[in-house]
Amino acid sequence: MAQLMVVLDATIVNIALPSAQHDLGISDGNRQWVVTAYTLGFGGLLLLGGRVADLVGRKRTFVIGLIGFAGASAIGGAATTSGMLFGARALQGSFAAVLAPSALSLLTITFTDPRERGKAFGVYGAVAGSGSAIGFLAGGLLTQYLDWRWCLYVNVPVAIVAVVGALTVLRDRPGHAGARLDVLGVLLGCGGLVALVYGFSEAQPRGWADPVVLALFAVGAVLLAVFVWWQSRVPRPLLPLHILQDRIRAGCFLTMSLAVFSVFGVSLLLTFCLQVVLGYSPLRTGLGYLPMTLASVVASTQISARLLPRVAPRMLMAPGTMLTATGMALLTRITVDSAYATEILPGLVLMGLGMGLTFMPIYATATAGVAPHESGVTSAAVSTSQQVGGSVGTALLNTLATTSGTAYLAAHLHDPAERATVVRQGTVHGFTVALWWAAGVMLLAGLAAILMVEAKPAAHGPAPVALPQDARRC
Repeated sequence: MAQLMVVLDATIVNIALPSAQHDLGISDGNRQWVVTAYTLGFGGLLLLGGRVADLVGRKRTFVIGLIGFAGASAIGGAATTSGMLFGARALQGSFAAVLAPSALSLLTITFTDPRERGKAFGVYGAVAGSGSAIGFLAGGLLTQYLDWRWCLYVNVPVAIVAVVGALTVLRDRPGHAGARLDVLGVLLGCGGLVALVYGFSEAQPRGWADPVVLALFAVGAVLLAVFVWWQSRVPRPLLPLHILQDRIRAGCFLTMSLAVFSVFGVSLLLTFCLQVVLGYSPLRTGLGYLPMTLASVVASTQISARLLPRVAPRMLMAPGTMLTATGMALLTRITVDSAYATEILPGLVLMGLGMGLTFMPIYATATAGVAPHESGVTSAAVSTSQQVGGSVGTALLNTLATTSGTAYLAAHLHDPAERATVVRQGTVHGFTVALWWAAGVMLLAGLAAILMVEAKPAAHGPAPVALPQDARRC
C-alpha cells in the first residue's frame, strides 16, 4: 500500500492538473511545479531516507513516512494557493523518500524463504510496475466524479490502513541510533541528485541547450563526482560503494533505469495522445490502461514469483524487456483514427506482461544478499535508479516527440484550413518517433540484464549470518 501511494502520486495529478490549474489560478509556466516539486523531493532525498531507515529502524521510519505523506496530502488537497500546493507536493516527495526505501528494505529482511520471498516481491513488483497506470485510472475517476482535490485526499485513508497494518504485523531489528550520519555525504549526494532531477525536469520547457539546464547538469555531475570520492574515504558512508561495485547489483540498477526510462516516458505521451488526438475523456483514458495493469499483476505474481526460485533472474528480465519493446513497437501503428481494441490494446497488454517479468526480479535480486544494516540504503539506491531513469525518460522522450511533431507540421502544413488535422497527425508522428526510441532503450535494458545480472536462482536470500562455533555444531 505504501509503494502504491508513492508510485501513484507521481502520475495521479497529471490528469487532475488542468482542474487544479483553473481553480488555483496557476500559470502555464508554473504548472509543471505540481509534478516537479514532488520528483525533486523524492529523487533528491532517497539516499538520505534509506540511510536514516538503517540508523533509526525501518519500521519507525516507515510509520513516520506514512503519517507525513498523509499529512502532506491533506495539506495539498486543502490548498488555496499555488504556493501551498507546490509546498505540499514537495513535502509529499520528501516523505516518500523516507517511505519507499523503508518499505522495500522491510520486505527484504522479512521474507527470507525463497518461495515466500518470490510471492512478496511479485506483489511488490506488480504494484511498482503498474502504479503509474493505476494513477491515471484513479485520477480520471476522482477528477471526473468528485474533485481534483480527492487525488490528494485519497492518500489519507490508505495511509491510515497501512499504519494500522504496520503497527500490527511488522517486525524489525533495532536501528543503530548511536551511529553518526555522514552530513557532508548527505549534502553532496542529495544536492547532486536534486540538481540532476531538476535539470531533466527543466529540459522539457526550457530546452536542452538552455544555460540554466546546462548549469544544473554541470553542478549535478560535479557534486555526484565529489560524493563518490568522499564515500570512498569516510568511515561510515551514506552509500557504501561496495553496493555499487557488485556486478549483479549494478546490472539491476542499470536495467531498472533503462526500463523505467522507456515506460514512464511512453505512459505520459500515450496519455496525451489518447486525450488530445483521439478525444478520450480522463476516465476513459484511465480505463484504457487497466488491461496493462492487470497484465502486469498477472506476470509479476503468477509467472515471475513462481519461476524466480527456479531460474536465473536474467531469464525473466531479458524476455520481459523484449515483450515490453514489442508492445511499444505495436503502439507505433496508432493513427488519428485508431480503434482501441485492435491498435492500442495488444501493445498495452504486451507492455504489462513485460513489465511484470522485468521489475519483480530486479527488486528481488538487487536487494538480495545485503547485510541487514545496509538494506535501507540499498533499497534507496534501487528507487534512485528508478527515479532518475523516469526523469530522464520523460524529459528526453517528450523532447523527441515535440521536435518530431513540430518538424512534421512544418513539412506538411500547406493549407491553413487543414491545420487542425495536420497538428493531430504531427502529434501522432512525434509519438511514434519517441516510441521507437523507447523500444530501443528497452532492448538495451535487456542486454544489460543478460551481460551483468549473473545471479543464480538460489541467490535470492538475505546475507548469511555468521554463527558461533557451538551453534554451527548444533
